[in-house]
Amino acid sequence: MLLQAGPELTPEIAVVFAIVAAAVMLFVSEVIPSDVTALSVLVSLVVFREYTGVDAEAALSGFASTATITILAMYILSAGVRRTGVVSRLERVVAAYAGDSRQRLLGATIGITGPLAGVVNNTPVVALFIPMITDLADRTHTSPSKFLIPLSYAAMLGGTLTLIGTSTNLLASSVAADLGVAGTPFSMFQFTPLGVLVFAVGSVYLLTVSPALLPSRIEPHDLTEEFGLGGRLARVYVPESSSLIGLTPAQVRTDAIKPLQLVRGEETFVAAGSDRTIEAGDVLTIRAETPVAQSIAEVAGLRRLPQAEVTEAELALGSGRGTLAEVIVPGGSGLIGQAIGDARLEERFDATVLAARRGETLVVEGVADEILSEGGGLLIYATQSGIEHLEETGELLVTETVGDGFPEPEPIDWREAGLAVGIVLGVIAVAATDLLAISVAALGGVVAMVVGGVIDPERAYAAVEWNVIFLLAGVIPLGLAMDRTGAAAYLAAHVTDVSTALPTLATVALFYLLTGLLANLITPVASVALVLPIAVSTAADLGASAFAFVLAVTFAGSTAFMTPMGYQTNLMVYSPGGYRFTDYVRVGAPLQLLLAVVTTLGIEVIWGV
Repeated sequence: MLLQAGPELTPEIAVVFAIVAAAVMLFVSEVIPSDVTALSVLVSLVVFREYTGVDAEAALSGFASTATITILAMYILSAGVRRTGVVSRLERVVAAYAGDSRQRLLGATIGITGPLAGVVNNTPVVALFIPMITDLADRTHTSPSKFLIPLSYAAMLGGTLTLIGTSTNLLASSVAADLGVAGTPFSMFQFTPLGVLVFAVGSVYLLTVSPALLPSRIEPHDLTEEFGLGGRLARVYVPESSSLIGLTPAQVRTDAIKPLQLVRGEETFVAAGSDRTIEAGDVLTIRAETPVAQSIAEVAGLRRLPQAEVTEAELALGSGRGTLAEVIVPGGSGLIGQAIGDARLEERFDATVLAARRGETLVVEGVADEILSEGGGLLIYATQSGIEHLEETGELLVTETVGDGFPEPEPIDWREAGLAVGIVLGVIAVAATDLLAISVAALGGVVAMVVGGVIDPERAYAAVEWNVIFLLAGVIPLGLAMDRTGAAAYLAAHVTDVSTALPTLATVALFYLLTGLLANLITPVASVALVLPIAVSTAADLGASAFAFVLAVTFAGSTAFMTPMGYQTNLMVYSPGGYRFTDYVRVGAPLQLLLAVVTTLGIEVIWGV
């Protein structure tokens, strides 16, 4: 009878529900970017403050949140460590360990990525490992599709090891503390025992079950074949009678034909970066449809060479000045939403785009009109300096280049590397011993890195994923509105009513599954901010441990395995792996259900519910 007399639906609660519903639809549909959606939520809460109870000061509190500040600082600390080159040296270590063994490579991928993601932001970790895993997969004659989803999942699982492992951990800690949950905010290693259990079970699954479930979407072969360029690359000889003599490759270029390479005797040049004029006796490598190549050869007086398909090896210059490369569009890139032709990649980076891919969908014709989106892949042919410049801008992420073996790594300044690693370890130690709040310790680490010369202020600001920061700051006030208006208590009463026939532990599992499902559809950050107040109210109604419910929601926020858009690392491996949407469901759904059981039982054994 007590449950039936729970909170009634008031106008205040109805307004908050309307804002939540609108936000969820925008998150799912992605009509506007998720960070803009979050800011729209913030503004809406203030506009309807008479109903939501959220004034301007409360709405802006997300920008001063411990979670927001800590995540901002961790992006910079991660970038500082990455710049020293310490992490990139792992490629040679893994290559030496794995050899030609697929199982060793998979084990090394999971065993290194997970723990590393527990202390360094997992997004740059995955960004570093994608090209490494792709190269090593090719060496073991295995499809990279067998390794890249496990790479993403291992990084997500590693985020459950420490407080700073993921942004959802920090957000949950901050929101739970605001709600007055005993045992929060979390300390650095407070839930590490549970994180170790989850990581161990997840790793066993990835090592034993995922290889059988993951298809070989991309076979270990030539990049030109992988991007569907068979029959679209040709070599033509320039005789003395050709009308192209005296023209530059840029003057020959049209929408139908793209000169890639100019071979003159023993020398080879990248066409896009060369101002040399075409001479008799030159050989041009062009990208065009077979009929187009034939007709152009006839009109321009060229002679098509009767040789086998042009391969990636033939496009890679011996001098290393130019090569074929696969790149993806990372989140936050300024190129998102632009047509490839409008991005001016050839002009800016001496790069010719040969094909585009998103998941299994290839675009080999009309490439210039293709709109760039997060996670989309491009096959480009560019000078080496152009690729290096492209990487420096951060607008595109290079995931594979054609070359022989591994390039010799840049010399490491061990003083600088030691300082960077020491600063991160110092931040962890200071936070773990409660000498300073994690947010203050992390900011102190940023100051130490800048003053110590590990990273300059410009690179520090560029390292921050500002869309994530605004997303966090925008959704935090939503939790406040749900708590202040009674919306959380209203939903909790109904959840409690439904779960009266269930044991408390089953209700904890129910919240885990609910949060995980929402994390796959919207974002982990938004799902945690939305569900956490409801979970805490439900725990109060049941007389259960609010801390246990908070842990279940926190860990579920790190298990968005079932969709490519569920977590940003999933999207990063989407194109390089050639995955389909259903691949994430096939591999991720059993893992998510398995971890729902493991996590709830772990919470019961370690803390009790």
